[in-house]
Amino acid sequence: MRAWVVSGKGDERGRVLQVERAVPRPAPDEVLVRVLACGVCRTDLHLADGDLAPRAPARVPGHEVVGEVVATGDASRRFGTGDRVGIAWLRRTCQGCRACRAGRENLCRASQYTGWDADGGFAEYAVVAEAWAYRLPADADPVTTAPLLCSGIIGYRALRRAGLPPGGRLGIYGFGASAHLIAQLAIAQGAEVHVLTRGRPAQKLALELGAAWAGDAHARPPALLDAAILFAPVGELVPVALEALDQGGTLAVAGIHLSDIPGLDYQAHLFRERTLTSVTANTRLDGEEWLRLAATTGVRARVTAYPFTDADRALDDLATGALTGAAVLRGLPDSEVGRP
Repeated sequence: MRAWVVSGKGDERGRVLQVERAVPRPAPDEVLVRVLACGVCRTDLHLADGDLAPRAPARVPGHEVVGEVVATGDASRRFGTGDRVGIAWLRRTCQGCRACRAGRENLCRASQYTGWDADGGFAEYAVVAEAWAYRLPADADPVTTAPLLCSGIIGYRALRRAGLPPGGRLGIYGFGASAHLIAQLAIAQGAEVHVLTRGRPAQKLALELGAAWAGDAHARPPALLDAAILFAPVGELVPVALEALDQGGTLAVAGIHLSDIPGLDYQAHLFRERTLTSVTANTRLDGEEWLRLAATTGVRARVTAYPFTDADRALDDLATGALTGAAVLRGLPDSEVGRP
């Protein structure tokens, strides 16, 4: 099968390289999935650029996979061939540690991740443990559904961690794939959303989606915020966002990677019970809740779709901010897919 692997930071051949790989075989508790579409997440970019060290050389990235089950492991019973499923970032946890037993499997120290610990969806086929796959409607559009499986799930957990009160003001810093999905949900739930991002096209998209205000990332919103989420991996925005919070507000940092945070001033940034918190992966319950809410509130990804052969261009466009919304790789057409 054809697959893309990370080449290593600074490789003149591109961020990812196309290779030939054997079709993976599902373990007893896994299913083999033909990839119909795979979102291009900023985490994939961090991996390709060396901000995240690959857990193995020549790793296949991609963890926003929509596909069709084509084979099942000997002990797999949850899905059958032809079922449409989603593969997300969180791949496995130990299920026995204190965090897992407490319903906080996202904090399992033995957790594994798709496209980092194991090969992901920048390929014709991928495997996933059936307990960690999401059942999707048979008619789900692969391209617009793919970003929901990480950008959406992580954004949803970030929204929960931010503790936005009903009808409150939410600040969103950075307006890429996650942000534009969560803004739609927050607005549908009655929030007043303020978007702070450097790109004019992203500001325009925010207003089109119903944001009350959009401006530069370093600007002060027109009113104090009850909660904020930092999606941009820019540490210098942490004090900026904290200063924009009303008393008792929370800033949730959603990314797996963040540049250095400048020194904080206690009075200006934290006093009066303002809170700074991080977001680490997600639980499967987060994913199930998010997919239900996205369907019932009409959340829809704004997508730039790329052919499978243009994975490197998709990553470049993500790096330079050349696109708004989400980037997605289409799976290869039927006539070009190898047989498993």
